Amino acid sequence: MLINRLIIIVCLLAISSGCSQQSILTNDSKVEKLTNTENTELEFWHTYSDQETRILEDILIPAFEEAYPAIHVVPVRQSNNMEMKYTLISKASSNRAPDVVRMDIVWVPEFSQSGLLLPLSEYDDFGKITQSLQSNTGSAGYYKGAQYSLPVNMNTKIAIFNRTLLEQAGLSKPPATFQEVIDLAKKHRFMIGIGGLESWKSLPYIYALGGRMTDDSYSKASGYLNGEATIKAVEQLLLLYKEQLIDRTVINGGGDNWEGVKSGKILVTDDGPWFYSVFQGEELERAINTTIAVPFPPVFGPASILGGEDLVIMKGSKNPLQAWTFMKWMVNTQSQIAMSQTGIIPTNLKAKEIKAQGESFIHPYTEALDHTFLRPPVKRYSRIDATYIKYMTKIFQEELSVKQGLTEAAAEIDRLLKQ
Repeated sequence: MLINRLIIIVCLLAISSGCSQQSILTNDSKVEKLTNTENTELEFWHTYSDQETRILEDILIPAFEEAYPAIHVVPVRQSNNMEMKYTLISKASSNRAPDVVRMDIVWVPEFSQSGLLLPLSEYDDFGKITQSLQSNTGSAGYYKGAQYSLPVNMNTKIAIFNRTLLEQAGLSKPPATFQEVIDLAKKHRFMIGIGGLESWKSLPYIYALGGRMTDDSYSKASGYLNGEATIKAVEQLLLLYKEQLIDRTVINGGGDNWEGVKSGKILVTDDGPWFYSVFQGEELERAINTTIAVPFPPVFGPASILGGEDLVIMKGSKNPLQAWTFMKWMVNTQSQIAMSQTGIIPTNLKAKEIKAQGESFIHPYTEALDHTFLRPPVKRYSRIDATYIKYMTKIFQEELSVKQGLTEAAAEIDRLLKQ
């Protein structure tokens, strides 16, 4: 903790002193304009954790306000749930929304395509700012030739194996393909820890086996979700479930896969960097020493699912230029290094590189982030995911065959993609 605290203090000094020579604005006239404006107040909604909120409120915002004394940021912590989503929709529809929101990337398309966000790509320096960020993180905010969001942090999930079980099977590292993982599980009666049937939890396994949810343009599910490769992938997962090599609780959200992998009861599960970052000291050392983490094998194309949060300016913001200035501050190298001490993976490329060098467990995640797929960035994604879960549940409960369930799901999702 002391080391982390010292790192954070160094980051604050770097931000305050400007030793990196990285300016927030690239146009002197805009700096002058901001300097001469009357005091403005920005309302910033976010869903940061306790530790992340402390860095935001004790380091990032004070440093920003020192650099821009005319701008006062009011952070408002929210719970990341549907109530927050519907509140934002209601407020933005009546031009009463907060200025800036840190938003889950799966929400961004619905908000942008509903006209509830302001376009960011109209700012002259938008291109320069995004050049400093991971290139595949901006897809969620693209709509009809404009960009509506700025990626502030990203995550993905990788395959986390129990080291001892691999050694018992005569392996020093995980198999190169997920088909080999399944064969290994069957041969040795090893459990596979899938955490649930929703797309975030099950699609990495399906993609690693060659399946797909939609075409590359996210316009059609038929022929993909019910394609031969996807049917075969789901059939294999269902067979593992029937043979009790996937926990029976997967229908209801899965069991304790974290402890299962660490204790040697489960061969492999999937999780984000929080699998490790929630631990410290001996517990972190135990987690690292008992596991081997690797990206989902991209044998058939990207197999690691992309997650994260973007910053957006809501419709009705009275101070969009100041909001944009704050958003740029949040993705500069120093700010991203400071926030990365919590376990968050930066979108800023320099900060990401520093993060990967500083913590050994991060490297497989940064590697996986170069081979990610995106859940359909469309307006009706929430309903698409609900449809997917409904039919996957029916399949695993054997109410429908795999082919029939996926075909019916694809037809419903096709209709949602057209809305």
